[in-house]
Amino acid sequence: MKTADFDYTLPSVLIAQHPGQKRTDSRLLRYHRGDDRIRHQRFADFPHCLRPGDCLVFNDTRVIPARLYGHKETGGKVEILLERLLDARHALAHVRASKAPRAGSRIFLDTPEAGHADICLRVEGRDDALFRLASEGATLADIMQAHGHMPLPPYIARADENADRERYQTVYASQPGAVAAPTAGLHFDEAMLAELETRGIHSAYVTLHVGAGTFQPVRSETVEAHRMHREWLRVPEETVALCRQTRAGGGRIVAVGTTAVRALETASASGALQPFEGDTDIFIYPGYRFRSVDALLTNFHLPQSTLLMLVSAFAGIDAIRRCYQAAIEEKYRFFSYGDAMFIE
Repeated sequence: MKTADFDYTLPSVLIAQHPGQKRTDSRLLRYHRGDDRIRHQRFADFPHCLRPGDCLVFNDTRVIPARLYGHKETGGKVEILLERLLDARHALAHVRASKAPRAGSRIFLDTPEAGHADICLRVEGRDDALFRLASEGATLADIMQAHGHMPLPPYIARADENADRERYQTVYASQPGAVAAPTAGLHFDEAMLAELETRGIHSAYVTLHVGAGTFQPVRSETVEAHRMHREWLRVPEETVALCRQTRAGGGRIVAVGTTAVRALETASASGALQPFEGDTDIFIYPGYRFRSVDALLTNFHLPQSTLLMLVSAFAGIDAIRRCYQAAIEEKYRFFSYGDAMFIE
């Protein structure tokens, strides 16, 4: 299968640079596989797309302010993106610099109120493309809280703002560890969650800490040759029980976002959904047989990305091409701060 089959042309003006005024202000493209019909709605209509007894599965990961700026002992500028926290003072990170820092060297963070010796990260070595960093003083959580920046995606062509600390975060985020938001969940506010509950819609939670690899296009010529990045996830027993109860009662399991899909499908690798905790590198592309997801709420995804391949596996390649073309013609907003799509 050719990677180029998942390409499309998107006018840059349609890439959302800021969130809407309200979370539920976004638009909703609704596609039904049964009648092959595309409908254009508002996200405020989403509760009406569901039936009592359905179960929404949310990813409750919380985005950490993982982008840090500093300089090497030699003075060269450094940009750090903490990819995975290993413990309170150790992490794996992407490091951008004119020359890669050596093991044993130190990186001093640029802070207006601290001297160079106050906040320092030591380079312990490398793990493939990532650097192993260690804090020599405060915990990484404290450093990020005081000096970190929200890791906005590369297609948002602006610096992060104070508002992003709240808006590039779902209202139900509770488990810190992601460096990218599970963006399908950004459309929900507390009022909609309450409305869903009153309508008899169940809610269940998984945790998948989204990594920076989610933004990387597939660079191999064929899809099958791509090496998927690894992310940590947890599917708890209570979520498994609620999903089983939903299916037994004739309800649908509705994944809120591709990360929820990847979590559920990883936990279903044996054939039936089971509790799971650990890393996943599951790569879902056309030809995959879904075991635990009946419907999918998602945003619009980058060309030639693994996420576009996942939604194409769920809805069909031709159907997704038509949906994306319709979204472009109707001037939907794309990517993280953009509009939503519901596939059922």
